[in-house]
Amino acid sequence: MPLSVIQGTYKIAGTSPDGDSIRFYPDDPDVWTKRHIGAKPNAQGGVQLRLDAIDALETHYTPPHAHHMWRQPEEFGDGAATRLLELLGFRDVVRGDNGRITSATPAERPGCILTRFADVYGRAISLAYAGTRPGRTSADGSAQIDVDELKKSVNYQLLADGWVYPTFYSKLYIDFREALTAATVAARDAGKGLWPKDSTTKGFAVTSEKQLTDDLVILPKLFRRLAEYLTDADGSVALSGFSAFLGAHDDDKLYTVPAGHSTSLDTLVTVKNRTVTLTLPPEQIVFLED
Repeated sequence: MPLSVIQGTYKIAGTSPDGDSIRFYPDDPDVWTKRHIGAKPNAQGGVQLRLDAIDALETHYTPPHAHHMWRQPEEFGDGAATRLLELLGFRDVVRGDNGRITSATPAERPGCILTRFADVYGRAISLAYAGTRPGRTSADGSAQIDVDELKKSVNYQLLADGWVYPTFYSKLYIDFREALTAATVAARDAGKGLWPKDSTTKGFAVTSEKQLTDDLVILPKLFRRLAEYLTDADGSVALSGFSAFLGAHDDDKLYTVPAGHSTSLDTLVTVKNRTVTLTLPPEQIVFLED
């Protein structure tokens, strides 16, 4: 399966990476144009990566119209970010009060990403690896990647260890999705990471912003929608309009697997007596690309 292989460096000083996003500097600064990938470099040539197929608990999310950042429980939000940096070879990471990294050992690390495209924000949707990619790369910079090589990615390791949720989009290769689904189910069955505290499909009552940000462990996409809804609710935590709010959100079109039902997120979320429940496990949901 052809993906662009891009060698470069992870640099984290002054940034605030979470468990599914990090800054990457390609060795060839013109690679995005050459490979027709719509990533948007910063002034120093760094591109923000969005790690494919996974979603870590939010560490700094600002909903539209909000005047402050929201986050999810630190144990797994910060824990996923710490584990991501460990997997990429960073140690002794120190963050300031604003969450930005002030020092780490080493200061930067060589790495490799496999990617085909960027999202609407200019983030390269990637499988991330520490060091140099093993195996053969074609003269045009592409490579055929199988499931065994997928399992060496940071993405897969974070999911297999239970640090992140699966969040699949329609451009993800089917055999990759199946392997990542198997890793998700195995981690959940083994009680790894966040899964023992997950309330997404069990149902959860929202009683306050503090409870949502400090206590509840839920699918980040559902957290973001709740944060957006509650921001617009001027301090109220009444959920009577949440279903309609979800239904008006055009970015959440999806299909289910294995049933193949084409629908939207609002049809899979129930709100009864202030209890919110996602009626399908997240690995059975495939969102359409923006």
